[in-house]
Amino acid sequence: MSQEITTAFVQQYNSEVFHLSQQKGSRLEMCVRKESQTGKSNFYDRLGKATAVTKATRHSDTPQIDSAHSRRRVTLVDKEWADLIDKEDLRRLLMDPAGPYAQAAAWALGRAKDVEIIAQADGSAFGGEDGSTTVAHPNSQKYAFNSGAGAFLNVNVRGLRAIKRKFDAADVDESIKRYAAVNSSGIESLLGETQVTSSDFNTIKALVMGDVNTYMGFEFKRLELLQTQSAALSGDTTTGAVGSGSSLIGERRNIFWAQDGLLLATADDITTKIEPRADKSYSIQVYASMGMGATRMEEEKVVVGFGLEV
Repeated sequence: MSQEITTAFVQQYNSEVFHLSQQKGSRLEMCVRKESQTGKSNFYDRLGKATAVTKATRHSDTPQIDSAHSRRRVTLVDKEWADLIDKEDLRRLLMDPAGPYAQAAAWALGRAKDVEIIAQADGSAFGGEDGSTTVAHPNSQKYAFNSGAGAFLNVNVRGLRAIKRKFDAADVDESIKRYAAVNSSGIESLLGETQVTSSDFNTIKALVMGDVNTYMGFEFKRLELLQTQSAALSGDTTTGAVGSGSSLIGERRNIFWAQDGLLLATADDITTKIEPRADKSYSIQVYASMGMGATRMEEEKVVVGFGLEV
């Protein structure tokens, strides 16, 4: 039983369980490719770019062009949540907390999906015939937001242009929706830029809404779950290029991607059970679990942008 449940006893003023501020479920789940997976590990095949050849003569032999097949492996991990409600507590409560507990569990597992997607966006993917080949996300798919004059900055328009160029230079299909996961500090930084807030540059009313929803082809998702850089990595304060060093340690890792560039696989969906447990004096247990896994499907469709928060 959660020790905090006593705050909802009858002698308290409120007769409802109120959820404290939190991210209510996943914000990224609908922004990536989704698959249902039954096995512990599964493979998702990819087909590379083909090249046509010039026909040498009339009635020449038909050319054999070997298509570039490759694959990515996704391994599911199990996430679970549980809490107990003592029957003695139920007698002293004005309401049954099982429903709100189940809702809190579903939100927690939804957030776990986002954590998994974020981790795999820049983590090691696994490819090869048996999924044993480690594929790192190259530094060429990373960018350090900067002033262009010797200083790192938070998310800015200059950097968004550079990141958009990476997608365009790789011929990422523009019909595929592009997303950006940026935290509140990055959104605040963008709202301080004239190009974002002025109707002369932007059709969205950022000044009216106090938010950035779509800009430069990216749909923005505010996400406070984004982590800071911990491993050694360095950025150029003029070009934004990323390489070896340590100057980016501690900077926020913002994620930019095309929808099918990231894949989330789930085993069914969230399973919730609310039932008494004989081994716990028949307290009611609220339990929720699900299997999930994610991978980066294509390096060119994911960019990490490092933003300096102040």
